[in-house]
Amino acid sequence: MFYIKICAPLIFVSCLGAEVDLRHARVEVAEKAAKAEQKALQVLLEEIEKRTQIRLTLGASEPGKPVIRLVRSPAGRPAEGYRLRTSETEVVIEGNDARGLLFGAGHLLRLMKMGRGHLTVKAGIDLATAPKYKLRGHQLGYRPKTNSYDGWTLAMWDQYIRDLAVWGTNAIELIPPRSDDDADSPHFPLPQIDTMVGMSKIIDDYGLDVWIWYPALDKDYSNPATVEFALREWGEVFRRLPRIDHVFVPGGDPGHTQPRYLMALLEKQTANLRRYHPKAQMWVAPQGFSTEWLEEFYELVRREPSWLAGVVYGPQVRVSIAELRRAIPSRYPIRHYPDITHALRAQYGVPHWDLAYALTLGREPINPRPVDQAHIFRATQPFTTGFLTYSEGCNDDVNKIVWSALGWNPSADLDEVLRQYSQYFISPRLAEGFAQGLLALERNWRGPLLANSSVDVTLQQFQVMEREATPAERANWRFQQALYRAYYDAYIRRRLLHETAAEDRALEALRRGSVEEADEILEKASRQEPAASLRSRVFELAEALFQSIRMQLSVAKYQAIAVGRGANLDSIDVPLSNAPWIRARLAEIRNMNPTDRRKAMEEILNWTNPGPGGFYDDLGNPAMQPHLVERTRYEEDPARLVGALIGFAINPDTRIAPWRTSWLRHAEALNDAKLKMEYRHLDPQARYRVRVTYAGENLPHPIRLTADGQYEIHGFLERPRPVKPLEFDIPREATADGILTLEWEKPKGAGGHGRGAQVSEVWLLVVR
Repeated sequence: MFYIKICAPLIFVSCLGAEVDLRHARVEVAEKAAKAEQKALQVLLEEIEKRTQIRLTLGASEPGKPVIRLVRSPAGRPAEGYRLRTSETEVVIEGNDARGLLFGAGHLLRLMKMGRGHLTVKAGIDLATAPKYKLRGHQLGYRPKTNSYDGWTLAMWDQYIRDLAVWGTNAIELIPPRSDDDADSPHFPLPQIDTMVGMSKIIDDYGLDVWIWYPALDKDYSNPATVEFALREWGEVFRRLPRIDHVFVPGGDPGHTQPRYLMALLEKQTANLRRYHPKAQMWVAPQGFSTEWLEEFYELVRREPSWLAGVVYGPQVRVSIAELRRAIPSRYPIRHYPDITHALRAQYGVPHWDLAYALTLGREPINPRPVDQAHIFRATQPFTTGFLTYSEGCNDDVNKIVWSALGWNPSADLDEVLRQYSQYFISPRLAEGFAQGLLALERNWRGPLLANSSVDVTLQQFQVMEREATPAERANWRFQQALYRAYYDAYIRRRLLHETAAEDRALEALRRGSVEEADEILEKASRQEPAASLRSRVFELAEALFQSIRMQLSVAKYQAIAVGRGANLDSIDVPLSNAPWIRARLAEIRNMNPTDRRKAMEEILNWTNPGPGGFYDDLGNPAMQPHLVERTRYEEDPARLVGALIGFAINPDTRIAPWRTSWLRHAEALNDAKLKMEYRHLDPQARYRVRVTYAGENLPHPIRLTADGQYEIHGFLERPRPVKPLEFDIPREATADGILTLEWEKPKGAGGHGRGAQVSEVWLLVVR
């Protein structure tokens, strides 16, 4: 049965009328529907029944009853596209191919309003569409490091892969049994290879592409014995999987193999792969390469090896995606591998994130960031054939859907994407409120948390939905995730307000000379819970999420692999103020003589005071960095390869002494970029000194400071531990024109993650 219509890809036409009642609709398919067409039918019928308890009947249409028809277009239409039409009597999904039929059924599901005993769709829909980007996928790694995936059964994987296919996802990337991870997880329902085989079959059943992210982990691939071992190990995985379409090997993160040996290995592995999957293709990424290795990689790729299918742009590639595109032959497509799962120490971290969130929520929180993800997508995707995102759990579920939606149509209305997400995954009744709630959760992370009173409004909005939700909606893991974040954010803000007020009172007591009173204020505040009911609700939701989707939000309670891997229940009470540092200093002050005691108290009270004519910048605080030079906007440089970014020294070694909050965050520049500050309107006759705190992460890279591009203030030096400010003279020639530029850098050309030029605090002091 074919319905021939003239339709163009990426043309959307809609003239909506009344709601069509489909409760008694018949569903028609071709009598000899292929396997892929049957899958589209299965998805449509089962997802409708789950939400409505209505099982639609297959068969020819009957007079007076609407019909849903799944049909195939003639050949020659754009791949994976479809046309969707609705009227008062029929709904037609016309797929250009098997995937088009599946994606068309998914689009219909997103537009339907479904509830118990209720099934409608608007009449008058008429749209024809095909995807803009050829590749639209997500990495789903069954391994211990992830914050939920390691607890998933094959049935859970089937449902999640289906959920993604509903949004036009056409590829899933798997991870082999051996990676940069523990060998086992207490949550595994099956051994890794068995789940990997099962997931490959599930993906194939949906007609989607199977990718494998396969790191080259062994130390020396110049050794023939190591290569032979890798060929046997990889070959066994290739043999076991029923379907493999592509293999992607990162050059680093993890792995660290010189390009000449890596490419030689992959040529052999390509032949190894094609013994079992003759059409499968090999891709490689220059992640973590030094400048020298990157140039060697370019030279090897410019020889245009026939076995290489394409190049992947992922985290720790030291150049922009545009520069990578210019550097490699046009015959090789570039696939993006964007990090959508991390909030800090990430390829695309949260811009200007508040320290209180970084300390508590950590690197892998539940992180709906629709607006940021849209910026990242639009700044990077034009250089690529598409993407497979980097994910380490269902914490980034909203971000996956945003990427899939934009991969299909880069001009898609983000608000509408979130409405459809909420209508389909939560309920039509809560759709608008939940969609706006997701945007509000992202706004919770904008600007200083102390001043962001909208965090409390966001919680109130979710509490209304929570009260109105049905038992089934409250058991929905996507609903629980949003609630968890709303309660968590609000609790952290209450704590921050409480601890900041206590710190202010303690400093007032110290100004009066009372060390004992200041310490008592801080000690008492540390024992108080400013919003115990919010905290209790966070713990209840954490338990609900472990039961519903196996989210491991605590190491102790749920056996998460580490606090830094999404287990932010364990960091919910981390101090947010300078209280630990102040109390440690007060303990020292008690044993001092009166003169030193007064001097030490003044140091605490006047820490940020640069004196007359001086300047102080807390470079990790966006509100206190007036002299930091921002070279680019986040929207055009979301990876901050050129512009300065805010970094965090989370979980530093404070056994020697607690850290100030200003030491726990810093400005930094990546790779060979320089961190730059600029001062104007200085006194040309004055002499200046710079005081600087190099706190930051415990990295091996030394740091160098120059002025005006020609005066070395200090050569490469290691960060002092324990942390303390350092002082250096500024040559009078550097400030004689009333302008001073300071620039920090780490040694050029290094590989790895690129971090290193990290500066926490800077004082410019007038020497008197």
